[in-house]
Amino acid sequence: MANIRHLDPSASPLDYYGSELRRRREAAGLTQEALGGCIFVTGSLVGQVETGHRVPTRDFSERVDAALGTDGMFSRLASLVLRSQLPTWFQQYAEMEARATYISTYQAQVVYGLLQTEEYARAVLGADKPTNLDDLVAARMDRQRILTREHPPALWVVLDEAVLHREIGGGPVMRAQLAYLLECQRRQWVNLQVLPFVAGQHTATRGSFNLLRFDNDPDLFYAESYDIGHMTANLQVIRERSVGYAHLQAAALSSEGSVALIAGVLEERYGDRPDPDGCGLA
Repeated sequence: MANIRHLDPSASPLDYYGSELRRRREAAGLTQEALGGCIFVTGSLVGQVETGHRVPTRDFSERVDAALGTDGMFSRLASLVLRSQLPTWFQQYAEMEARATYISTYQAQVVYGLLQTEEYARAVLGADKPTNLDDLVAARMDRQRILTREHPPALWVVLDEAVLHREIGGGPVMRAQLAYLLECQRRQWVNLQVLPFVAGQHTATRGSFNLLRFDNDPDLFYAESYDIGHMTANLQVIRERSVGYAHLQAAALSSEGSVALIAGVLEERYGDRPDPDGCGLA
């Protein structure tokens, strides 16, 4: 029997999505099972989305738009729903990240979220055993869409060498992740450098941070602790961290040297030999 629990559409993006899905489905004269058959899922899954018990994927949303003729409405709503699954303190940063035209980041522990494979992200996010792991992973993957849009932001990444050696998710996961980094380095708007252990002391010993630049808004600095993110447009902070980031880039290996190091770790630790042009197979 179909679940007839009704949602308050003003309660959250997920509830709004569910209530609109039910309204549009019923207006089309379809049961949950009938709509499920049109989009190749079960009627039960449609019911779970309509009642807010399941977060819709982007693929699900695109299929619903096609089946109901809703002109991309559910695909657009999917971004809001997925972003709402991020920790509350992180959502504002994610919104600004999506608007940035230039992103520079230093990462000391793990691969930057925009460059994580799905399985690597699942291992990182699953460390604390959250009950909504699938939703968190889907939200992180959705953030990465900004790199494939028509006008992606320029992304400059400095990874500490420790990131390459810290085995997250097991050998196969790391093998795929390092190969993916090599693939990402080939993109026009992505530049990746590795800060080697031999660099010694550097200007980011306090930890990871991001700098965002915009066409018409002030620059932003972002850093986070265990359960809170700090974002500021303070000019002095921006100036100091921008200079610090320039020093990090100068101390890091060149793009070519970084590719060679990543490829070396990939082969030596995870038994995968990159292809002749220096890029592994993802």
